[in-house]
Parts: sequence; structure tokens; C-alpha cells
Amino acid sequence: MRAPRASRSNALHAGAWWLWALGLAVAASRTTNPLLLGMLVGVAGYVVAARRTDAPWARSYGAFVKLGLAVIIVRLLFSTLLGSPVPGTHLIVTLPELPLPDWAKGIRIGGRVTAEQLVFALYDGAKLATLLICVGAANALANPARLLKSLPGALYEAGVAVVVAMTFAPNMVADVLRLRTARRLRGRPAGGVGAVLQIGLPVLEGALERSVAVAASMDARGYGRTAAVPPAVRHTTTALTLGGLLGVCAGSYGLLAAEGASYGLPLLGIGLLAALAGLRLGGRRSVRTRYRPDLWGVRAWLVAGSGAAVALVMIRAGAYDPEGLHPGVVPLVAPGLPLWPAAGILLGLLPAFVAPLPPALTHKEKTR
Repeated sequence: MRAPRASRSNALHAGAWWLWALGLAVAASRTTNPLLLGMLVGVAGYVVAARRTDAPWARSYGAFVKLGLAVIIVRLLFSTLLGSPVPGTHLIVTLPELPLPDWAKGIRIGGRVTAEQLVFALYDGAKLATLLICVGAANALANPARLLKSLPGALYEAGVAVVVAMTFAPNMVADVLRLRTARRLRGRPAGGVGAVLQIGLPVLEGALERSVAVAASMDARGYGRTAAVPPAVRHTTTALTLGGLLGVCAGSYGLLAAEGASYGLPLLGIGLLAALAGLRLGGRRSVRTRYRPDLWGVRAWLVAGSGAAVALVMIRAGAYDPEGLHPGVVPLVAPGLPLWPAAGILLGLLPAFVAPLPPALTHKEKTR
């Protein structure tokens, strides 16, 4: 099971990366322990560093990390300025409180700021930040073009729009970096308002040309053409898809809730089966064909299974050791590290060893 060199024939299925990342996200949603959340971030970062390519869309992980830090800061600011329902005895500062009318009871601006409410806000913000970072890991590892090719025919048009939207921002960032480098080489300033205004016009021009080229290629490939299907098939497809999506939503809510794991998993499974059946029937309207479809091999099962294993371990730990996953803030105590949930999180490192090596890493090995 030594990881082979990546090529077009053995590239890991893009859906496996998303299932792995969603498994880590589900695990993050089950805990507010900062030590476990930090381990999840570390696992995601290590796998991204080991298996990320040099493509523009693969550079989005850093942006998601910065976004997660911004979420934590905003959450702390909101808790400081708007208060918190968490009682506390360790007073840090008392801010001027703005008087509010009677109809706004329960809401305050300013007032006492305690260590307990800040720690609670930190835990809550770190949980949301970890969810964003897990999604960022999937964006950095899964090739959006290959993911689009693997979508069911019923989702092809929506998938094209999503892929175009996902690749637009990274390409624009690459254009900005290229233009700033060119300005530095010419001895011109790359910072300041004037430089931003001068860089903005070429960036927008390049984005417009890229949009026109994408639209022309989509039109040349017959984007939007559909085949005629019987009305009964259309109605059955609609019922299965909507019912399956409702089941997926209810099951996901059960998995994310504190006491919904018993009914969440069966609802999620039934919803997924119904939605997949509806998408299978809906694919009859698609007249496109697939060229060299990506295969779901043993390595894809290992990558997706490692994320699912991390999620199952955390769900199980929530039933047996809820205090370890949710450390208390009243009274204020230092969080502990539950051993077997922490060991379960380490299962998420498996993709760093079994997924094919990206071309950038193999090139570095050759140069050595």
C-alpha cells in the first residue's frame, strides 16, 4: 500500500477528499474541546501539506485558515460588546453599558466582561473555525474539474456553475500576484492605493476574457441540452430527490444535535438512498457522455473511510464521555485531553500515507 506517483489513471477520486473532510467536520461539530479541535486542524493541515498540488485552487487552504481566525476574533468581539448568557465570577473589565428600552429586555450592549464568557466564546468560535478549515482542506485537495466530471447527470448544470464560481476567485488571486510581481520587476510600487487601482483594471479585463472563453466553450459543448423523458419519470424523480434531501437534512441535524445520533444516522442513510435514486432517474435527461471516468478504488475507500471513522469515534465519545468533549466554563477549569477520542482523530492522517503523491512532490523527489 505504498503511495504511488500520481497520474491521470490513478488520481484519487475527488469525492473521497470531500467525504474525508466532511467526516472531520462532523467530528468538529461534536465537541468544543480546544485540544481536540486543534488536533483536527493539525490533521487537516498535515494532509493538505502532504498531498496538495500547485494548482491555483489548491492555494485556498490558507485563506480558510485566515477566515477561521477572523471568525474567532469576531466571536470574541461580539461576546465582549453584546454580552453573554454565561454567568461568571472572574471579572476582567466593566464596559460602559448603553441603556435600552423595555422591549429589548435580555439584550445588552456593554457591561461586565468575565473570563467565563470569553472562554465560552473562544470555544464556540474555535468550533466554527474548525468547520471552515475542514471545508478549506477539501477545496485544496479535490480537483473541482474532476469532481464535476463525477457528478450525476442531473446535477451537471448546477455543478458547472459551482465549479466556475469556485475557480474564479483563485484565478483572480493568481492574476493579482502575477501583476504585482511584474510591477516589482519594472521598479514600480506594488502597494498603495495607486498601485491597486492600476492593477485592478488588468485583473477585471482578464476576468472578463476568461468568462467569455468559458461561456464559448460551454456553448460549443452543448451546455443545457436535455433529452425528453416521460412525465411519470419526472414526477418520480422530483419526489425521490426532494424526499431524499429532506431526509438528509433531518439526519444531518440529528447527527449535529447533542441527543440525535440514534435517529440521525438511519434518516441520513434513507435520505441518501432516496436522493441517489432520484438523481439516477434525473440523469436520463442528460445527453452528455463521460470521457475516462474516475474510478473509486481501494485508496479512495481508505481516504473516505478514515474521515468516517473519525466522525463515528467522536459521535460515540459524545455518548460515553460528554464532559471530555465539552469542557465546562462555570466553574472555569482547564480542558483535558480524552485519550481515545484523540486517538480516533489521528485516523484522519491516513490519506497522507495512502493517497497518490501529487506531481509537485514527485518532481522534488526527482531533483534530490
